[in-house]
Order: sequence, then structure tokens, then C-alpha cells
Amino acid sequence: MFGYVLANEAHLSKEEHSRLRGFYCGLCRTLKSRYGFSGQLTLSFDMAFLAILLSSLYEPETGERTVRCAVHPKQRHVAFSNAAIDYGADMDIALFRHKCLDSWRDERSLPGLGMQKLLARGYAQVQERWPRQCNAIGDAMERLCTLEKENCDDLDALCSCTGDMLAEVFVWQEDRWSDSLRAMAHALGAFIYLMDAYEDLERDAKRGAFNPLQRRKGDPDFEESCRDMLTMTAAQCAAAFETLPLVDDAGILRNTLYSGIWTKYECIRQKAMKAGKEKLDGQ
Repeated sequence: MFGYVLANEAHLSKEEHSRLRGFYCGLCRTLKSRYGFSGQLTLSFDMAFLAILLSSLYEPETGERTVRCAVHPKQRHVAFSNAAIDYGADMDIALFRHKCLDSWRDERSLPGLGMQKLLARGYAQVQERWPRQCNAIGDAMERLCTLEKENCDDLDALCSCTGDMLAEVFVWQEDRWSDSLRAMAHALGAFIYLMDAYEDLERDAKRGAFNPLQRRKGDPDFEESCRDMLTMTAAQCAAAFETLPLVDDAGILRNTLYSGIWTKYECIRQKAMKAGKEKLDGQ
């Protein structure tokens, strides 16, 4: 669920990089102040991206502090604070808690169980503040779990679970931008689910775990088909994104949606090509 919404930092300007870091550090500090060290462990760029998106769209009053942190103790840097960052922190807790719960349920992951318990109190606060979003996350995860247990190979149904979940997470408040945000997030959720399945294909095969792409792996056009599906969902996401009246930090957001989200795909392809070459050289 996490780790696919990334910026391509090599293609950001110095100013954009500083702004990106300001939001990311601001999210980290907010997680710590609201939920302690366990809250900081949920930190993700995914929700930093959401905070940037909502800040650009709604333009909340934003504070700015120069701080040091344990990761960068010698270098002072800017950290932003605003209501959109607060919301992103809450959604980080909600999403990570359900991810841990899913890990425990599916894999009997003890770290997942432990982290889920550590986040219980914080999650209760988030659930009280944002019941629609938390209910949507829980419902989507339950539907996805059921479909995967049934070995469902309907990619649209599987992708819609993650899409429906992110659609509600991205809608901070019901207003005239809700439809565009839902459409954007639904497509992004589908992209994330497909990318996750693509990345985990070999690992899931070795473990005998469910993967919706497993049955398609032997198709002669498998790689092309995967690329086409990812391209289609990314294009749908970008099309909805472009309907939003965004000015501030639009460069960071476009960098992420047009380039950054493909970073993992390129890494996976390069790794596969290297493994294939090594296999041929060893014969």
C-alpha cells in the first residue's frame, strides 16, 4: 500500500526539493506530536504527497519553522505545519494501522500485531475525527481480503478496493472538488494495487501466496499488458488531477504523478533484466 507514490527528486529544482522536504518533515513532526514515536514509524511520502495536494488546493494558513531532527542533527531545515498536514498525519495512522491488521490476519505477522496495538489509541482518535474515511478503509480492506481468499482474478474488482479506499482518504471535505479528488485517487489506488502485485510476483510465487497476475505471467505479452494497465490507470489519475486549480507546488505534484510513481517500475524492470542476463551468462 505504501511506497509507490514517490517524487523523482533528481528532476526537482532546488526550491521544489526544499518545499518537498518541508512538508515531509512537517508531517513527521506532526505524527510525533500527536502520536509519539510509534506515530512517526508510520511516516510515508504517500501522505506527504496528499498534504501537498490539499495544501495547494485549499491554501490553508501554513506555519514554517527551522528545526533539527535525529535524522539530520547537524543541519537545520524547514518544517511546515497546517491543517492539511494534520489531516495527512491522521490518514497515515489510519492506513498504517489497517495495513498492520491485514499483515497479522494474512501472515500472522507479530510485528504487524504489535504495531497495530501500539497505534490503537491514536487510531481511536482518528476514527472519532474522520469516521467516513476510517470506515471506508476498513470496508475496502475487508472486501479485498475476501476477494483474495477466493483467488479472484477480476483485476477491476481487486483494484477498485484500493481505489475506493484512497478515494475517501483524498476527500478531506465534501465540496466541489470532491468528484475530481475521488476520481484521481481511485485511479491512483488502482495503479498502486497493480504495481504492488507486479513487484511481489516472484515472492508470492515462492510463498504460494495469492497474486492476481500469477495466471497471466505465462502470456507472451505479459510485460506489455502490465505496462499498458499501469499506463492507463496513471493516465486516468493525471486527467482527474489536471482538473484541479492547483498553483502552489504544482511542479512537485506533477513530478510525482508523471515521473515519480514510475520509479519503482523502472527499478523492478532493471532488476529483472539483470537477473535474466546473469541467468543466461551462467548457462
